[in-house]
Amino acid sequence: MRAENKREGAGWQAAWQWVCGLAAGCLVVACGGGDRDFDASGIFESTEVVVSAEAGGKIMALDVEEGDVLAEGQQVGHVDSVQLYWKKKQLEAGLRSVGSRRADVAKQVAATREQIAKAKKERARLQNLLQQDAATRKQLDDAESQLAVLEKQLEAQLSTLERTNQGVGSEEEATVAQIMQLDDQIGKCRIASPVAGTVLAKYAEAGEVAVAGKPLFKVADLQRIFLRAYVGGEQLSNVKLGQQVKVYADEGADGRREYAGRVTWISGQAEFTPKTIQTRDERANLVYAVKIAVENDGLLKLGMYGEVDFE
Repeated sequence: MRAENKREGAGWQAAWQWVCGLAAGCLVVACGGGDRDFDASGIFESTEVVVSAEAGGKIMALDVEEGDVLAEGQQVGHVDSVQLYWKKKQLEAGLRSVGSRRADVAKQVAATREQIAKAKKERARLQNLLQQDAATRKQLDDAESQLAVLEKQLEAQLSTLERTNQGVGSEEEATVAQIMQLDDQIGKCRIASPVAGTVLAKYAEAGEVAVAGKPLFKVADLQRIFLRAYVGGEQLSNVKLGQQVKVYADEGADGRREYAGRVTWISGQAEFTPKTIQTRDERANLVYAVKIAVENDGLLKLGMYGEVDFE
């Protein structure tokens, strides 16, 4: 009986030693995993632009699908603009009507100018006759009075015609401004991509009624993407804008691809450590976000996990 108890004690001791050895091995592996060859990690993202309708109306066409690559300014559809077009035609007709009311100053005062020319000749003739005592002083005074009246009449006509043309000009400017406003509204009926990039999502279809501000699709430049990583306070002093760094992305099960990156943004405020992000010092309570620009070779996808080496 005593020998049996001794054998059982020896078995328990061996089992306990095996468990302790396993725990020690796990601890070594865990400690070894903390010695990483990167300084920070994060998620790849891009600058996304949500293209919204600038005018209200029925969407007549929206020829864009997710995954399409668009050029900057490329038109992909339009909103109904028929009513705006006919309103513009109406204003253009009104503009021509306003222009027809503009006075021809030269023709309007031509008769008065001719009378003034004759009155001046008559005054000169009477001055010569008066020197020869062939005319009276009263005749000359009457001629000069007639000339003064005609000149005042010409001045009044010119003033009236000028005010009339100024009014017509102001009305023309107002009509032209309304036409330009309609041109701008018609232009906003065009649906175009403001940036070059790839369509990530489509929110509307042709035939739907859009209101100003309604999202239509989302586009992002996937050629130049960013890695948003987080660094601890003790690392921040080693990071600066424009710094060239190495960025790594997963390739297969165990491999990694290396990319050249450049630090383009450093957060000016600290934030709490995200649960899904690891930093060199796991005990840090606060981290700083940084953005690293990377040229995409087509293999990097938004949302992929990446690592960065600042050294």
